[in-house]
Amino acid sequence: ILRYTLRLLTLDQLERASTLICALETMRSGERYRALLGDRRFEIGLWVGASASANKISHFKEQLNAYRADAGGNPCPLQLCPWCGEALTAKSLTVETIASGVERVIVRCHDAACDFSKDPHSAAGLPIQFVDEQIYRDLPAFIVATVDKFAMLPWRGETGMLFGRVTHRERDGGSYHGPATPSSSIPRSAEVIGGLLPPELIVQDELHLISGPLGTMVGLFETAVEELCTHEIDGKRVRPKIVAATATVRRAERQVQALYGRRDTNLFPPQGLDPFETWFSQVEHDKPGRIYLGVGAGGRAMKRVLLQVYLAVLGAAQRAEKDGASAEVSDGYFTLVGYFNSLRELGGMRRLVEDDISTRAPKQEEGLPLGAQKPHRWVANRSIGFPQELTSREKTADIVRIKDRAALAHGGEAKALDVLLASNMISVGVDISRLGVMVVAGQPKTTAEYIQASSRVGRSPKWPGLVITAYNVYRPRDRSHYEHFVAYHESFYRHVEATSVTPFSAPAIDRGLAAVIVTLARLLEVEMTPSGEAMNDAGLQAVTARILEAVHRKAANQPAIGDEGEAASDAFASSVQDRAEGLINGWLGLIRAFRDTNTNLHYSPYDVQRGRGRQLLRTALEVQRPDPESRSMLSEDEKRFSAPTSMRDVEPSVHVWRRFKLGGNA
Repeated sequence: ILRYTLRLLTLDQLERASTLICALETMRSGERYRALLGDRRFEIGLWVGASASANKISHFKEQLNAYRADAGGNPCPLQLCPWCGEALTAKSLTVETIASGVERVIVRCHDAACDFSKDPHSAAGLPIQFVDEQIYRDLPAFIVATVDKFAMLPWRGETGMLFGRVTHRERDGGSYHGPATPSSSIPRSAEVIGGLLPPELIVQDELHLISGPLGTMVGLFETAVEELCTHEIDGKRVRPKIVAATATVRRAERQVQALYGRRDTNLFPPQGLDPFETWFSQVEHDKPGRIYLGVGAGGRAMKRVLLQVYLAVLGAAQRAEKDGASAEVSDGYFTLVGYFNSLRELGGMRRLVEDDISTRAPKQEEGLPLGAQKPHRWVANRSIGFPQELTSREKTADIVRIKDRAALAHGGEAKALDVLLASNMISVGVDISRLGVMVVAGQPKTTAEYIQASSRVGRSPKWPGLVITAYNVYRPRDRSHYEHFVAYHESFYRHVEATSVTPFSAPAIDRGLAAVIVTLARLLEVEMTPSGEAMNDAGLQAVTARILEAVHRKAANQPAIGDEGEAASDAFASSVQDRAEGLINGWLGLIRAFRDTNTNLHYSPYDVQRGRGRQLLRTALEVQRPDPESRSMLSEDEKRFSAPTSMRDVEPSVHVWRRFKLGGNA
């Protein structure tokens, strides 16, 4: 399992990892390695939210029809064949029914010379899957996922198949089936198997981003993920190996211990004699890097400062070209990247670019003082297009398109970007070598974020990076950074903050412990996975000891408690275990109460086999409402089983409606 925090980065890494999987599948299908590598295909699966890929094949067919009618974007997360580079179009995507009657999404390359075209040996197409329904059936060897997706573990029983909870397999070596699969969907010829081994390797990229509220929820859910990935060999617990890649982080050992409950961390590469040279990289001192420039103006509004900085940067790039600078020199500065700490500030700047800047930029040279020598020495008139955003509110297909445009050179046939406005999404996964200038609006919230964001420019020695930080001098923090600008930038990494991860804090337990308990109870044993087994009190009691042991073990290994001594750690872990036991007792109480009233209890509204009755899991907003079927208010025990559907949206959201009188104002 390869996990990321952002869908943008996940899609980028999918492209790279897909090439590796294609190479493995080409080797396996050849005569030389067939006996060694077996008959099962190497495949890669993209397991992310519905905004990036379809959850069901029926949803994919709707998206594909819309794409063919030019009414929607490409439902395939890959734009090019990862093996030969040929463009993947609507003709590359098909939904076919195999011998067992199951529908499959198949992606084939158009190039007849490609090993994964329709003509050669690979009738199954590219070894890539991106529809959840198909991933659960085929169980690819390599899963690329976002950490947010793991919040759906208690809500969907079929997710247990990713951890080896499989009951049947079709005899022709085809699909797998699990306890959540309707019995009518399992072919009679399918053989019964005793499950598969769980994932043995988890790779977590961009570990430094898993901090704060996100890291807290991820650390809590890791209690269930690790237990589901653990198996026994000769009576010994075998846990998955975790490899985490991180940057700009302090006290990484404590972060790893808080997230994964592991006290031993091995750092690679280890510290050497020279901090600028490691086993895989070295600093080229003779090549230019980045220069940082601070701008602060007293008596001026922040928008006014940004307006002048944007105009100066845009006009200076045009002046360099007019003065004869080659495209190799000037191209990196024709796309201005604006970085913002909040979407509100970004939205205000977008309006400014669309209005004031687009109006003034073509007339900058006319702003010379009376009697000054023409042409202007520093700026030139320039017409600019509409700005583009790189933020979380953009659709996945639009993000890919914007990234492609940002890589276009100025002066080419296609229109290059003039202004790219970005949130912290640009901090990771954006590797565009031609970007050379960035304007940062205000000091970012953390030094690590500042380093990561500003490193998106100046990535090529052709275009040394220029980072202009515009400070709001009326904010004490911005003013302090402006006054200590040189000293701060000369010792960047000294100021990197330690990450905060507290998975067993009281608010985290209130919001996520019930989800962890239900995940373990439902997925540890296949008998508890079907929707109706939420009423199985005997099965719940049978797995209770293992659940409580997993929670106690993880809580006892938290660094904040471990530093206070073993007795304090055990006391804290026991208190968390008591909370978990209270939830299980509340669940058992619900089973008894509903059994007395002949009311069914199922896990969640996402269950395929759910019937009428009450659901166990509800979102934070739903626990405040009456039950939709019976219209009765929820009991206190029912309200305790609130579970998030995302690692980020841990606060309940509400809809605000504006009411208008007929023919009148609001």
